Amino acid sequence: MAESGSFTLDDLREILRTCAGDAESVDLDSDIADVTFEELGYDSLAVLEVAAKLQNHLGVVIPDDATEQLPTPRALTDYVNLRLVA
Repeated sequence: MAESGSFTLDDLREILRTCAGDAESVDLDSDIADVTFEELGYDSLAVLEVAAKLQNHLGVVIPDDATEQLPTPRALTDYVNLRLVA
């Protein structure tokens, strides 16, 4: 995960599956970058769990209130990558 300082959508897919599983109606392997987490079947608690896992594994601080501003996988991966570079 996040090798060479880059966190990818595939890395996030792996974490989504680990934390909250696959929603039956959503194909995480499709183009989900700009689909909201809600549309993907992940509620705010699931997104907080994903953020906690990212913090533990990557050392990227993601405040609870920041997750509300990260509605899509693309927004979250961009956020993480900005902090990995810093």
